[in-house]
Amino acid sequence: MSKLPNKWLVVVSVLFGTFTVILNNSMLNPILPRFIQIFNSNAVAVGWILTIFMVSMGMTMPLTGYFGDRFGKKKVYLAGLSIFIAGSLMGFFSSSLGMVILSRAIQGMAGGLMMPIAMALIFNSFPRYERGLAVGVYGVAAMVAPAVGPTIGGFLIQYFDWPWLFAFNIPFGLTGLILSTKFLEPTETNPNKKFDLIGFIIVTSGIGSVLFALGRGRNVESLFDAFNILLIVGGLLAIVLFVWYENRQDDPLLNLSVFKVPTYSVSIVVTSAASIGLFSGIFLLPLLIQNVYGLNEVMTGLLFLPAAAASGIFMSIGGRILDKKGPKFVVPPGLAIMAAATLGLSFLNLSTPYWLILLLNTIRGLGMGMGNMPATTSGMNA
Repeated sequence: MSKLPNKWLVVVSVLFGTFTVILNNSMLNPILPRFIQIFNSNAVAVGWILTIFMVSMGMTMPLTGYFGDRFGKKKVYLAGLSIFIAGSLMGFFSSSLGMVILSRAIQGMAGGLMMPIAMALIFNSFPRYERGLAVGVYGVAAMVAPAVGPTIGGFLIQYFDWPWLFAFNIPFGLTGLILSTKFLEPTETNPNKKFDLIGFIIVTSGIGSVLFALGRGRNVESLFDAFNILLIVGGLLAIVLFVWYENRQDDPLLNLSVFKVPTYSVSIVVTSAASIGLFSGIFLLPLLIQNVYGLNEVMTGLLFLPAAAASGIFMSIGGRILDKKGPKFVVPPGLAIMAAATLGLSFLNLSTPYWLILLLNTIRGLGMGMGNMPATTSGMNA
């Protein structure tokens, strides 16, 4: 491994850590229906295994800029990975749904520290003209986790027990911790960096309220009950207040001036919309396959295997096209393919054959890989 150029050692080191996060999520997604039986619960309560991860991750991400500047990106990344491993251990020893959800909250906080820092570490290690390739290679390797995760998860739940869903990824996390400690270079720190506590309270209140309201929604009626509407409106107002407040700070928690760059703003909108479509399918398709079609967890996992593989392959292809020709030749076609496949999935019914669902989901993964990661790279290059 020491013969690799240092910049590629950064990619390898970071990959093991992010692989751990993605693997854990992808193993859990198709198993959610089984948790309903294990804990004698319902789909909404079990859905918090996913929701709490996203909520805590979203509330932690605004801190990464400050922590990275204050303590250095390497230290923050290592701290996040260590916390994630601790959350995995807690999940392994959990004895109730509440403990599982708490362990997922800890994992989400750790993921919120790791994922943005991982991309920053890679970008800082490569010149602009190689970033598309670097992110593409990172994406291909990172997509191995969602490619094999659902199948591994189905195998573990069928032949072992659910706690092993948390324990299985710990060796990868420890490997990432060792490699990152050795190969990641320390970055500059600013001990005098001030923490914008007021801004942090405002933004976490806003994001947390909106995500909590969405997590409570069992159906359209419950989503729009009085309490949920109050949460959503209050959360959106808090986000607006945060934008107003941050634009008036000399040392803001988030430098919102980057949104004045059109390419960056468009990339955020594009990747956000694509991610909404991706994660909604990740949650709903396992429920459909198991509860409606009556297939087991292994078959559910196999549904995501070709989709993840296609996403990884076309992520690399998209990165090369991005470096050579620019985003307009890869992002719009990729998103169009993803949108068409997602639209096709919306017409599923009881007579739809499994192979057609598999095909549509694979095409959707192809479009996701071709459009989403190049859009992210374009935004960060801007």
